[in-house]
Amino acid sequence: MSVTPEPEHMSNRHRTTLRRIFEHPVSHNIEWREVVSLLDAVATTVEQHGGKLDVTIGSQKEFIEQPRGKDIDEQTVLDLRRMLSSAGFEPGQL
Repeated sequence: MSVTPEPEHMSNRHRTTLRRIFEHPVSHNIEWREVVSLLDAVATTVEQHGGKLDVTIGSQKEFIEQPRGKDIDEQTVLDLRRMLSSAGFEPGQL
């Protein structure tokens, strides 16, 4: 579990993952472990039973399900975009 830090505290890997989440067209090869690392840096995360991740960023709260493979699906990318942009974490704003 972590607390939301200032954006400048994100590592270069986190910034790269963030850019990939906001790429057009939607990237289909963003690894779950990279997403979890980014979310741990910018959000409050709690791992739930059944592989779900309880994520809170600002006033946004989502339950994100761990994918069966190593990469997240398109709907998860879109959900992350919405959540991250509403919290001010768009690549152009950092």
